[in-house]
Amino acid sequence: MKPRIAIVGAGAVGGYAGSYMAAAGEDVTFIDPWPEHVEAMRAHGLRVTHLRDVAEFTTPVRAIHLTELQNEAKGRPFDIAFICMKSYDTEWATVMIRQYLAPGGFCVSLQNCMNEETIAGVVGWGRVLGTIASSITVELMVPGNIHRNSGKGGAAHTVYRVGEPHGRPTERAKEIVRLCALSDSATLTENLWGERWSKLVTNVMGNGMSACTGLLSRDVVADDQLRAFTARLGAEAIRVGQALGYSLEEILHIDPEIIARAGEGDAQARAEYDRKRIAESARGGAHRPSMGQDMVKGRRTEIEFLNGFVADRAAPLGIPTPANAALTEIVKKVERGELQPDPKHILDLRMN
Repeated sequence: MKPRIAIVGAGAVGGYAGSYMAAAGEDVTFIDPWPEHVEAMRAHGLRVTHLRDVAEFTTPVRAIHLTELQNEAKGRPFDIAFICMKSYDTEWATVMIRQYLAPGGFCVSLQNCMNEETIAGVVGWGRVLGTIASSITVELMVPGNIHRNSGKGGAAHTVYRVGEPHGRPTERAKEIVRLCALSDSATLTENLWGERWSKLVTNVMGNGMSACTGLLSRDVVADDQLRAFTARLGAEAIRVGQALGYSLEEILHIDPEIIARAGEGDAQARAEYDRKRIAESARGGAHRPSMGQDMVKGRRTEIEFLNGFVADRAAPLGIPTPANAALTEIVKKVERGELQPDPKHILDLRMN
């Protein structure tokens, strides 16, 4: 019998990964709080498009609204629940799905931030796995339509990294690799926390910048001063991760030490960082990171779980993180409507 799968939050990442599972015949139920999105999926299926190399497709899906979840008590419980909600919705979403899990069922955090501890606080560490979606560049701007601003990563870049909190390979982790590999390349990692912090650094460098400037990722990278500030954000986050004992992986296809030194003023590292960022940006599309998308939609951002999280973890270690702290406050002001998105918010800091 196929495992029964819940996608809790059928947004960009959850919708993308889940669409391929559904198309492959897996038993998938999409649970989402956006009524128009649920109705669009019900009426027309879930449409998936890519910037290049991949033909668009539409697959029929089973989609329900949050208020309809109570009806699932009448059927077979879920074996796997992918938690794909925003970080600030993680706890209640896990509480909500917990009572519909099978006795051996478990949750998988398929999210931007480090939410495994929050999930474990609800269901216990024995029922938690983590999955990082690296450089996936997906967005949901129209109900029922997921768009990926690239082709697939494939062999050139492993997109999904699945791991147990304890770091050992397990059969259930291999099953999650299998499910994720339906949509793109996936691997089992024994370094969940290093992978997770590395992805956090990627988001720290790009998400808040798009949110507070209003710019697409490629436009942030194209500006010398803004690009320099992204290196500083990354440097602070990398040093915090290293101090916490994490073994970091490549970040944006760059050695983390190059990013750290570039952000700390090393001229040679900065030249290499600039070259690689500009080259990578030229290969991508007109992508707006998830937090930039949230700002356009007028939604709450995850800034406190990204740049604010770095600053919070740095404080007990005595590591200064002025760039991340400043960006956190700027994004909060833009989110509240006290400021309008504008690159000058960063340029006026004169932190480069």
